[in-house]
Amino acid sequence: MRIVTVVGTRPQLIKEAALGPGLRQRHDVTLVDTGQHWDEAMAGAFFRELDLPKPDYTLGVGGGTHAQQTARMLERLEPILIERAPDAVLTYGDTNSTLVGALAASKLGIPIAHVEAGLRSFDRRMPEELNRVITDHLSTWLFAPTDTAVINLAAEGVRRGVSLVGDLMQDLAARVADEIRDPATAMAIGVAIDVPLRAGGYVFATVHRAENREPEAMRAWTAILGAAAAERPVVLALHPGTAASLAEAGVDVPAGVHVVAPQGYRTTLALQLHAAAVITDSGGIQRESAWLGVPCLVLRDRTEWVEAVETSDGRMVVIGLDGERAARALDRLASSWDSPGRAAERARSLDLRPAGAARAIARALDALPESTSGG
Repeated sequence: MRIVTVVGTRPQLIKEAALGPGLRQRHDVTLVDTGQHWDEAMAGAFFRELDLPKPDYTLGVGGGTHAQQTARMLERLEPILIERAPDAVLTYGDTNSTLVGALAASKLGIPIAHVEAGLRSFDRRMPEELNRVITDHLSTWLFAPTDTAVINLAAEGVRRGVSLVGDLMQDLAARVADEIRDPATAMAIGVAIDVPLRAGGYVFATVHRAENREPEAMRAWTAILGAAAAERPVVLALHPGTAASLAEAGVDVPAGVHVVAPQGYRTTLALQLHAAAVITDSGGIQRESAWLGVPCLVLRDRTEWVEAVETSDGRMVVIGLDGERAARALDRLASSWDSPGRAAERARSLDLRPAGAARAIARALDALPESTSGG
């Protein structure tokens, strides 16, 4: 089968690194990078670290509003699909690149495969929610990572072509887990980023979602990070868009919060594993922290990864932007006196197994689902 795969952001590159090798063994794959995450820190280093092939096409879209990005991507992707005439277009996740892959393919009558289908936050104010809903309803293959995702699709009347395959990102995390488990890794990373770190003695944070770039939201989450930094260093791997929003609104990052550029894949996993806790609004970081067993505070009012919360034994807490709730959660889950011991035991006992999603997806793409073939 001839497949065009559309990527454009760091999480999509992680998923491509997990699925791509197996997919290429069975199919003829063309890789298109939209350039949605366009700079070296956000994407360039990921291609090298994850040993991803050079894209066959690079659209160079860059930044801009949602409308600007989407329009440029559509205009540049359509001729490629016409030229390559694929049997399927594969998209990952819930970004503008995901939406454009689905829209461009559907307009040309090309079947669509959506990895991470069925996830719902039930908040249509989120651009990610709109992207995944539209993509799901246009797709032929819907690869769901969780039971809840399958249930969500059924509730919307989407049953054909749905496969429960597990979480693709877990496959890659399991592949590199042994490389990051040494507690000395935290100290080495600290030297590299010029922040003194010891296992269990710091908090790792990321913030990037649109709703957390509003001035009131930024004041709230910076206060949460500042309170956490009163006891130990906070390492904030900051998305450049979030950094620009902070500067524009004149919101300062508190003392003790060390802002660093977005880190590489293995470094980000290691920073999570050896932290006392993680504070994030990222869906990918939520899942990774759950697999690693790290306490995680979610800077959102709700999450589409409900299983990550429900199966965490209370380690994952959706706090929104509530400072008091954040303080209580950190005190319960990551007190300063016992976090180093917990982090050491967590690293020692880490036994992360692959989900098998990559193999299941590659095999499923051998043919159209029976329920939709010829339709």
